[in-house]
Amino acid sequence: MNPTKNDLPKPAREKLAALLNARLADAIDLRLQIKHAHWNVKGPSFIALHELFDKVAASIDEYADELAERAVQLGASAEGRIAVVAKAGMLAAYPSSLTRESQHVEAVSKALAAFGKSVRAAIDKADDLGDADSADLFTEVSRGTDKWLWLVEAHLQAER
Repeated sequence: MNPTKNDLPKPAREKLAALLNARLADAIDLRLQIKHAHWNVKGPSFIALHELFDKVAASIDEYADELAERAVQLGASAEGRIAVVAKAGMLAAYPSSLTRESQHVEAVSKALAAFGKSVRAAIDKADDLGDADSADLFTEVSRGTDKWLWLVEAHLQAER
């Protein structure tokens, strides 16, 4: 941990940094998964999904930046290197053989839902560690992720 005058106890800051870095790894992985879908989606709704996935990826990139910066504010290092992400990321791997729009929408929605679940769990953990600011950040990320999930899932619900 780097020196800081942040008044949260060092043991709490260490746990919070680990939590933030874990969700950072997931956010980076999620962004790359969504970009994969953005690049590879095909079909009649191509442009709508291509643009939607790009907007989702950009938003997730902003969440990653906020998570990384919060870890650094607490005196830790932000761990966004690809080797760390590959090892620490908790999301399921994105399927490589998808071809249909609905398959990409399903895969993206599953990844968003898994990320949202892990972020919601982080809200309570941050709160338990006495860090309302990190809990608030996780809440903001959760709320945004749920909105993107809703917009992506709408493409599946139309087919049902």
